[in-house]
Amino acid sequence: MLTDVLTVLLAVASAVLVGFVARRLLDTPVGWPRSIVVGLLVFATGLPFASWLVDESGLLPDGQTRDVRVALTVLAVVLLAVAWVFALGVGVLVALEAIVPTRPLPNPIDTVRAAIRRRKRTRRYLAIVGIATRHGAGWLFHGHSHVQHELTTSEQRARALVATINESGVTFVKLGQVLSTRRDLVPEPYLSALASLQSGATTLPWETIRPVIEEALGAPLDTVFASVDPEPLAAASVAQVHRGVLLDGTAVVVKVQRPAARAQVEADVDIIVRLARRAEERTQAGHDLRLESVARGFTSTLLDELDYRIEATNVEMIRSTLEHGSADDGHGHDVTIAVPHVYPAASGARVLTMDLVTGVPLSGAADELATLSTEARQALANGLMMAVLEQILVHGVFHADLHPGNVILTPDGALGLIDFGAVGIIERSQRSYLTALMLAAVSEDDIAATEALLLIVDVPADADLDALRHDVGVVITTERFRPKGSQSIFTRLLDVIRQHHIALPGDLASAFRSFATLEGCLKVLDPGFDMFEQALPMVPKLLRRDQSIRRTVTSVQARAAVGAARLRALPGRLDALLTGVEKGTFSLKLKAFSDEAGQGFVQSIASELVGTLIAIAAVVIALVLIVTDGGPLLTDGLRLFDLFGAFIGFLGFLGLLRVVRQIVIRRRR
Repeated sequence: MLTDVLTVLLAVASAVLVGFVARRLLDTPVGWPRSIVVGLLVFATGLPFASWLVDESGLLPDGQTRDVRVALTVLAVVLLAVAWVFALGVGVLVALEAIVPTRPLPNPIDTVRAAIRRRKRTRRYLAIVGIATRHGAGWLFHGHSHVQHELTTSEQRARALVATINESGVTFVKLGQVLSTRRDLVPEPYLSALASLQSGATTLPWETIRPVIEEALGAPLDTVFASVDPEPLAAASVAQVHRGVLLDGTAVVVKVQRPAARAQVEADVDIIVRLARRAEERTQAGHDLRLESVARGFTSTLLDELDYRIEATNVEMIRSTLEHGSADDGHGHDVTIAVPHVYPAASGARVLTMDLVTGVPLSGAADELATLSTEARQALANGLMMAVLEQILVHGVFHADLHPGNVILTPDGALGLIDFGAVGIIERSQRSYLTALMLAAVSEDDIAATEALLLIVDVPADADLDALRHDVGVVITTERFRPKGSQSIFTRLLDVIRQHHIALPGDLASAFRSFATLEGCLKVLDPGFDMFEQALPMVPKLLRRDQSIRRTVTSVQARAAVGAARLRALPGRLDALLTGVEKGTFSLKLKAFSDEAGQGFVQSIASELVGTLIAIAAVVIALVLIVTDGGPLLTDGLRLFDLFGAFIGFLGFLGLLRVVRQIVIRRRR
């Protein structure tokens, strides 16, 4: 009975010890099931293997000895045999971890939640595939559909795509609307088809909307508003807008997010990113355009638009640009462009309260514009153009969704801006490249225009730069001779960018889009307006504003201060350099490995290389000692060099296991 208990305890100790050593060796968790199995094998084979070696070596011919030297030799053989079996067991665990790493058991609750989310995502994905197939757009997912044989033209496929998006819900409609403005990514006729997407939706009852407002504000409705009209002023797929009056009597509009909007968008965003990743992996166009990155940018923008605190900040930034700008039409006539005030106390993440901008959107203001004089309409067009050009080229903060529906003609003949969910931001260096591009277009310098464009975009390694320069040159050369009402120079440049599979950064794409949509607004205000003739000549004036004397002096001072600091440090660096050369301690340091991470990488590689060489040398020495017939005889079948070789080989084997450990850890990282 006692023997059985001791056997079980030794077996358990062996299993625990093998697992512990493997964990310390790999510096990562090792699964206990495999540790126990290997440990039991080590226990089951260690002592029998040692006994077999003792018998084979002839150390105990009669099964016992009284010689101390022989007893110590037997003990050494047994220890080495058990150590080798133990080391081989650890080696088996290391190999298993390298091939099939142990994965921690997931939390059961997290597993159930993930399964539910996966089920919902799969059902949603299958529903979208079904919608696409029903409308003949199944080729988007699997290259064929039941209706595709009837879709013989790109116009028919574009209509099928729009029908699919309209039925797929809010997220896909919003994404389609964004894509309809990305001429650098989407060709015709898909672009025009996507522009027809409508985000209108049925209105939700006031009983559903009121709790959303009170929850977002954290207060009862009547403590913030004197009244809110239960009937919505407008409704879209994400939000609906109500008229309201603050406690002080100010007329406002209250934009309220639909209760289920964020959950639906977040669920669909994951599907959109997965589809983009698949398209990037399987198509050359998707790879060239880095479609997954583009999709992540789009979906990030969509999620940002669901946080109305971001839109409130956007409103204030646009107001600041207009206050710091020159709101005249270029001929000395002041033009008022109003931006509504945001009321933070009546706003939150899902509710946005702003001034009520009275008037009519330019998209439906034909009758009101007809009552204005030609000079007044020209002044409005020039004033709006100058404001947008200043925002983009001078300030770098601009309204990124400036279509005729977001520009309001007020009753007093001024203009107002609404819907600030999308605001573009361009840093000064990028603005300088964009300005250079426009100046080159004015002077018809195709080489300078192409060079400026190359500073802006991400060009594929296999891009044909000569063909790109030629196409850019054709655009800027023919622009002044094209008939009025044709595509703008910015639209045609976006076509060139798309045709050459060039990725345009999101904010610069927004700037190009704003120029193109601005032209649509200007055409509504003044049908005879020519943006090329009116806007591009104003670029030098704006460039002078951006490069004011004060800013230039400040920039020169900053660069001079940096240069002076470097000059002050130069004598010390030269002295250290010459001293190092004189003493023979001069060394070079590679920039790629100058930081702590780089130095650590080099040190780890060097230590691994040295450790590998030492381990290999130990194994080679062990083999030489074992196969050599020299050395003192301990018995007729065992020499002293055999024991030394087994011990040195054991150390070399452990060294090789440490090398494998480093390889496994690096692969996991």
